[in-house]
Amino acid sequence: MRRTDDDRAGTIGAAASGYWRRRGVHTDPGQVVAAPGAPLLLLALLAAVGGAGAPPGAPGRAGVLLTRPCTDWYPPQARLLGRPVRGVPVPAECGGVPDPFALLETVRRARAEGEEPRLLVLSVADDVTGTAAPPELLHEVCEAAADEGLVIVSDETWRDTSHSPHDTVIVSPAEMLEGSPHADGVVLLAGLGATLLPPGLHAGVARFPRQGRGRALGAAVREVLGALHAELSAPVAAAVADALAEPEPLRRERAAAARRHGACAAALYTAVTSAGALCRPPHAGRQLYADLEQSRTALAARGIADAEALEAELVRRLGPYVSGGHRFGDDPRTLRFRLTTDVLTDTLTTPDASSPAESPEASETLDRVQSVLADLTDGSPQ
Repeated sequence: MRRTDDDRAGTIGAAASGYWRRRGVHTDPGQVVAAPGAPLLLLALLAAVGGAGAPPGAPGRAGVLLTRPCTDWYPPQARLLGRPVRGVPVPAECGGVPDPFALLETVRRARAEGEEPRLLVLSVADDVTGTAAPPELLHEVCEAAADEGLVIVSDETWRDTSHSPHDTVIVSPAEMLEGSPHADGVVLLAGLGATLLPPGLHAGVARFPRQGRGRALGAAVREVLGALHAELSAPVAAAVADALAEPEPLRRERAAAARRHGACAAALYTAVTSAGALCRPPHAGRQLYADLEQSRTALAARGIADAEALEAELVRRLGPYVSGGHRFGDDPRTLRFRLTTDVLTDTLTTPDASSPAESPEASETLDRVQSVLADLTDGSPQ
């Protein structure tokens, strides 16, 4: 690595160590790796995991476990490297983490079929469902994964977007396993473009354990990124270091955005559930995930029998704010969809408006969302 790259890495490492320490995770600058994006970091990590101790003659059998549904950029990284991917259903309480019993059963089945699951990707604040994992459930998942020898990759991109400071406490697997024999198996990952960096800039940071296999993984990831010449440019590196320092204006802006998206998510939750959809109450981020399975008969009368058809119809009526569940690894036959709060925030045209109730345009859009869903599920043929 060139001297200038060393300097940038050191600056980012110092800023990132402070960032994670403020969240209760002691971090030294040498534990931090940065890259032009979180997907590239995950790709390098998967390559490193697959290359470390892979069975002779079968490097591609290092399996990856993902939640179902999961963020749409996880699976392509694993498939690009030929890693077997298995989805594990999420529990009733939230998305982002697997059901712990389903996790154990999935590992058992994979091993019986000749695979060796080595890595579990989870998200403590889920980008698909807009929910946060309760600490007690996350602890169960971490213990189950650790007992099976899995490396836990915790995507914490949306950790700081809780809609209310008195809502679900968001914690990290690194906090839960700190001091345990399994602490060397937790990697933290965060994409910075969504919540910290100025528009148009993208970068990701990862924190590796300081000992054991985690330290070896960090070194292997640096080697992969070096081979790809995946360095941050000087302007982006400076922006990343500034953002990770979290100056007070940035904190205020982030908190205001979380409240604004939270108000919109709460309003959308009321609208979609009033129209007959099932939906987990959103607590963080900018999405919610709705299920119209109980309206299958009514939707079938309109020729809608799967997630792809449901997406097409909702996009036609509501715009590009809807994605079918099939895009997130969910069963394509189900009638689930993700709805982004941007459908409302894009209409908050009043400068001081922070909720749909303060914007006539947003209120109109909210009414349209509810009426569209009610119309689709009323049982009348098209």
